[in-house]
Amino acid sequence: MRRLGVNIDHIATLRNARGELHPDPIFAAKFVKKAGADSITIHLREDRRHIKDNDAKKICSLKKILVNLEISTNSKMINKALKIKPNYICLVPENRKEVTTEGGLDLDKNKNKNKNIILKFKKKKIRTSLFINPSINDIKTSYKLGSDCVEIHTGRLSRLVKLKKNYSKELNRIKKCSIIAKKIGLEVHAGHGLDYKTTELLSRFKEIEEFNIGHYLIGESVFFGLSKVIKKFKKIIK
Repeated sequence: MRRLGVNIDHIATLRNARGELHPDPIFAAKFVKKAGADSITIHLREDRRHIKDNDAKKICSLKKILVNLEISTNSKMINKALKIKPNYICLVPENRKEVTTEGGLDLDKNKNKNKNIILKFKKKKIRTSLFINPSINDIKTSYKLGSDCVEIHTGRLSRLVKLKKNYSKELNRIKKCSIIAKKIGLEVHAGHGLDYKTTELLSRFKEIEEFNIGHYLIGESVFFGLSKVIKKFKKIIK
């Protein structure tokens, strides 16, 4: 059964804008779970621009809530994640100046480092995913590194869809990568920039088992309500 992961980073962004306590990401995690999310995604960035250490610790300690923690491959972040013990880890590239994650990991760099990081999480029985571009080479490398899953970066597809440009080539790239990943034993996830239209397009590929959606989902919730938007995404991915 396909799963929906709801990224609540921007609820923390809203809280941080006033430097106060509301809205509370811990309450948000409980709320979206009750509304139908299968898991909660949070990105603990090196600059702590939205989710803070205490948020991550408390959210990961919530009972009956599966948490997908996104982190960079920075050694301090890895050690922190091992202490927090989330259910899932997704390793992502991180550039301090970026507004949002701009692409997948460069897997041709630091292969031994990435392999050792994955091994550390496997020893703790934490499912580990690599956030990658839709590239067959990256799919094969992810497998060789020992990753459990790949999360395919859907940002380019999402931009093309929003700009009403021809997206068939990019969609086909994702389809091919999904098929190969599934064949060699990797679980396939999709994330970044997803809206209703892009999610509907990708939900046609049976190989994709998990959709992680944040910015658009939270933005739509301002107008239509969090529960209603989550239910709409759940209906799309069925």
